[in-house]
Amino acid sequence: MTAEANLAPALTRTCLGKVYLVGAGPGDPGLLTVKGKTLLECADVVIYDALVSPQILDLINPRAEKINAGKRRGRHSLVQEETTQLLIEKAQTQAVIVRLKGGDPFVFGRGGEEMEDLIQAGVPVEVVPGVTSGIAAPAYAGIPLTHRSHSSSVTFVTGHESAGKYRPEVNWAALAHGSETIVVYMGIHNLPHILSELQSAGLGPETPIALIRWGTRPDQEELIGTFSTIVAQMESAEFSAPAIAVIGSVVNLHGLLSGSRPSELGVRRGL
Repeated sequence: MTAEANLAPALTRTCLGKVYLVGAGPGDPGLLTVKGKTLLECADVVIYDALVSPQILDLINPRAEKINAGKRRGRHSLVQEETTQLLIEKAQTQAVIVRLKGGDPFVFGRGGEEMEDLIQAGVPVEVVPGVTSGIAAPAYAGIPLTHRSHSSSVTFVTGHESAGKYRPEVNWAALAHGSETIVVYMGIHNLPHILSELQSAGLGPETPIALIRWGTRPDQEELIGTFSTIVAQMESAEFSAPAIAVIGSVVNLHGLLSGSRPSELGVRRGL
């Protein structure tokens, strides 16, 4: 029996608490699940990410210990290994430990990696799903990801790939031909390369694309364009991350359906 196998039962016996991987949703506090809100209100420790909105952080038990583990491009409060180790340590002394993640923990949120490590360390863990930005932000922008007249398929893909992953890169050519709607997370910095790959695979320069920044929040911003115009629009508007990209003919419904957006959202840009 390995040392790791011996470690798990020992930690299980000494663990006081349980870790909850909670999805905070994309920003609008109204999209936080009831279960997620309940856990925040009774948590002893909350370890949260950079993209969690201030309104959701305000829901945390005022007596809870709050730790910022946020990761933004070039600025990491804690590296991933430190965050996991911190969760393991807190579970030895606290009852309810919430790992609060923007969006959904299992959609480009490293929740699967953290859950694996916690289980291997013998720490009780449960995932509480959240609304992912790839669904919510287009909805608030009046862009349905599927529509009987436009799209019967949708693909979610990361535009920012880390080193050491299971394969070297996204097969953009396959996505260009395999899905009618493509939603790209974390792709703003690599957008010129992504568009070049998709055009090389056959998508035309007039393919519609929407960029949505701070989706579902009061300061949500959008740029609507085509492959041939969107990079110049980004530069002109000084449009930056965090944002998602929606690619496909469903983007053309934005002008018709965006009028029903929540009234508290901010001004649109780049039409």
